[in-house]
Amino acid sequence: MKKLAILIIAIITTSCVQEQHLKTVQVKIDMRGVEDVKSIGVKGNFTNPRWKVEVPLTDEDKDGIYETSLSQKTAVSGIEFKFVKNGEIYELKGKPNRVLRFEYKPENIMYATKFNDIESVVIQRE
Repeated sequence: MKKLAILIIAIITTSCVQEQHLKTVQVKIDMRGVEDVKSIGVKGNFTNPRWKVEVPLTDEDKDGIYETSLSQKTAVSGIEFKFVKNGEIYELKGKPNRVLRFEYKPENIMYATKFNDIESVVIQRE
């Protein structure tokens, strides 16, 4: 009986594995009008460890719009995140995290927004 229970558990856990798909997300955040910006990054449940690693964004052309590209093979249905100014100032204080939902297929997504503004989100999918 014990062997049967172990076999059933093994079948259930191995048959529930979802296929992973490559997700590439180009992130753009408009920091124009935000004072004292020394750096901007993003933290979320997609880093390891979760919410502990800051992914830096850069403004190569000095236009006030910081960018990065994130790529990962995953089976998750979405991510939660917030932007962080100068390594310690989280945006949207007291408000829910930003959420980006994925489809169950490979995706290229552009996510553009303004710092501390949940209403100005533009998402484009290819």
